[in-house]
Amino acid sequence: MDLIGVVDTMFARVDMGSEAVDELSHCPGFGERFEVLRHTVPGIKDLAVECKRMVEQQGCDVVIALGMPGKEQVDQVCAHEASQGIMQARLLTNTHILEVFVHENEEEDPTALVPVCINRARKHARNAFWLLYEPEQLTRRAGQGVRQGYADAGPLAL
Repeated sequence: MDLIGVVDTMFARVDMGSEAVDELSHCPGFGERFEVLRHTVPGIKDLAVECKRMVEQQGCDVVIALGMPGKEQVDQVCAHEASQGIMQARLLTNTHILEVFVHENEEEDPTALVPVCINRARKHARNAFWLLYEPEQLTRRAGQGVRQGYADAGPLAL
């Protein structure tokens, strides 16, 4: 049975991990073809090592890394460092790790981030499923300005 990993953080202000797991539970083959393994770490700089461990020690075929950096400059630096760590984990394991960050400074009103977090977590969970089982779904959307969290940007006209 295949494994899709979900790693989230305690620092996030929305439970994006539960949203991703719920989305995956509605995908075809859940429980028969694949299972979901969820781990939670303290903060975003802990995501990379947990993703790598889930691939190497627990056999995950794809991992979703969910985090919510704060709005301060130091938080943005930490997010960049975390992103670099996730990139290294991808390369070291030769495995897709979908980085799903929602930055608190994306919206002025913190409550406006809730639907962004939910949408982004769910859409990336679906992307992880498609990477494993239906890559043609991704190809069909190539060049279409598809976004996670907000409305699609749409393709550019020639």
